[in-house]
Amino acid sequence: MKSAPFEYHAAATLAEALSLKHDLGGDARVLAGGQSLIPLMHFRLATPAALVDINPVAELDYVRRANGHVVIGARTRQATMLQSEMAASAAPLLVEAVGWVGHAQIRHRGTVAGSVAHADPSAEIPTAVLALGGEMVCRSVAGERVVPAAEFFEGPFTTAVADDEILTEVRVAVWPEGTGAAWMELSRIYHGFPVVGVGALVHLSDGVVDRASVALCGMAATPVLAPAVADVLAGNEPNARVIAEAAEAAVSDLEPPGDIHGSTTYRKKVGRVYVRRALAAAVENAGGFR
Repeated sequence: MKSAPFEYHAAATLAEALSLKHDLGGDARVLAGGQSLIPLMHFRLATPAALVDINPVAELDYVRRANGHVVIGARTRQATMLQSEMAASAAPLLVEAVGWVGHAQIRHRGTVAGSVAHADPSAEIPTAVLALGGEMVCRSVAGERVVPAAEFFEGPFTTAVADDEILTEVRVAVWPEGTGAAWMELSRIYHGFPVVGVGALVHLSDGVVDRASVALCGMAATPVLAPAVADVLAGNEPNARVIAEAAEAAVSDLEPPGDIHGSTTYRKKVGRVYVRRALAAAVENAGGFR
């Protein structure tokens, strides 16, 4: 199939893109990488009246460290994240998760912010951003607002970005030295969308956990945090028993949707196993288990 008719607008600057989005409103979609939007348009699952192309907006192409965060512009390709030594050092969980997205061709075109804005509940990048306590910068002609990741994802393919706004930047917190990170996922085909994915962060102090964060995808209508993990791990040496308890706590209140890829019971079982594996890997990466 082919897309329904639409207007195409290429913005040369951010100011022009914001002006176009203001004028066109909810009838327009922003085009960055297009790796999710264009297929949806071809199948007519998305039928925007207009596209605002931000690919010419060079000012949105950056990944840098500022004010305790790694900040990523809306035009930054996923491949750029994988090539950034700074990002690999400061936000290894996000970089590891990006490496699981599709194949090289997709990552060379797809953007980090585009994946966040698309908000697929099975996608790796939104889940890693959530685990990292990320925040999204949404801008309009009236100004900007910062939305925490915990409030950004409202439902499947639905976010807090308003009709006249553009997601211009993604920020993720830099965790302190002594932090281990790990991404684990189960997918039916190599680098396909995960049936279940888990991002884990663990910070050790004197051999005990003083901070932890786990987020999961494929387990709800949005990526979800598992705050009970930190409650179980905090103040404890992260041995196998404690990690197993934390993994059980992570999924105990979840009722994941069942589909052709796995039933509710199956996803919950897999989620428990993958939280345990991700936590164990994160602890090891933090210098534990010596």
